[in-house]
Amino acid sequence: MNRLKVAILFGGTSEEHPVSVKSAQEVAKHLDAEKYEPFWIGITKSGAWRLCDGPDAGWEDGGCRPAVLSPDRSVRGLLVLEQGRYEAIGLDLVLPVLHGKLGEDGATQGLLELSGIPYVGCDVQSSALCMDKSLAYTVARSAGIATPNFWVVPANGDPDPDRFTYPVFVKPARSGSSFGVSKVSRKEELPSAVETARQYDSKVLIEEAVVGSEVGCAILGNGPDLIAGEVDRIALSHGFFRIHQESAPESGSENSTPVVPADIPAEARSRVRETAKAVYRALGCRGLSRVDMFLKEDGTVVLNEVNTLPGLTSYSRYPRMMAAAGLPLADVLDRIVSLALAGKVR
Repeated sequence: MNRLKVAILFGGTSEEHPVSVKSAQEVAKHLDAEKYEPFWIGITKSGAWRLCDGPDAGWEDGGCRPAVLSPDRSVRGLLVLEQGRYEAIGLDLVLPVLHGKLGEDGATQGLLELSGIPYVGCDVQSSALCMDKSLAYTVARSAGIATPNFWVVPANGDPDPDRFTYPVFVKPARSGSSFGVSKVSRKEELPSAVETARQYDSKVLIEEAVVGSEVGCAILGNGPDLIAGEVDRIALSHGFFRIHQESAPESGSENSTPVVPADIPAEARSRVRETAKAVYRALGCRGLSRVDMFLKEDGTVVLNEVNTLPGLTSYSRYPRMMAAAGLPLADVLDRIVSLALAGKVR
């Protein structure tokens, strides 16, 4: 049987570069070598594309060849620089294992649309929509899904600290993994929190603090046929959830523990799953996404954010939730590849 030629994109220029590399390393452990012929494309922090033997430690230090994904549909693959000449390598599929800006915000997806190569995950529109929390909230609200109250602070704008009821959360509108997020308990803290958020995005969001449990649900599928993983709950000892920002996240977090399945009533778990599916459909997601929500004491489920290319590391929430539902990562990879190939209309 001919193996599918799959390019796996990892690394990238966003602050989530190290997380992406760890996700790719986990994918490498679980990708079926009898089904797939992988082409590992590492994107350096400066944005250079390199064809590597794999995502192992040190891949950026040398031994890789310059490569680009051709936007020319007659190529439908990679152009690899070899001794002053370009070698074309045809591809059957692209699997982006990228997080954050220029990875899951529609930019990479636009290049993939130009290339004509099927790819895993959300399209340009849904990727951009989910990346911008204010836009995602607006669309979700129109579909009848609860969201936090929020205010947008444009570039160079100065919010009036007296208009808010504290505490509030200040965050970049288009970033991930809690980078640049601050909990503001007093109005005197607001200017500093806005400046922190602006280190990651010119557009800043101020959100009311939702009182409730942080829960999430992994979703896989296209259209009406969706699979939901087990719901998880983030048990916090103090502060707020800052995923991927510990010095050694593989060893656990100093203030949070994911509980899978979530230790909430069965009826509440069902409501969280159905809300996650509704969010996924309303925002036009496909392939896979992780929907993060709050579960309030009165049973209301409130959208927090959607990750269209969720972390796949050994400690990430998405693979844990799917494994708890009976789908190990190898099966998840098979399914998202099949979905991408079945859904190609290019």
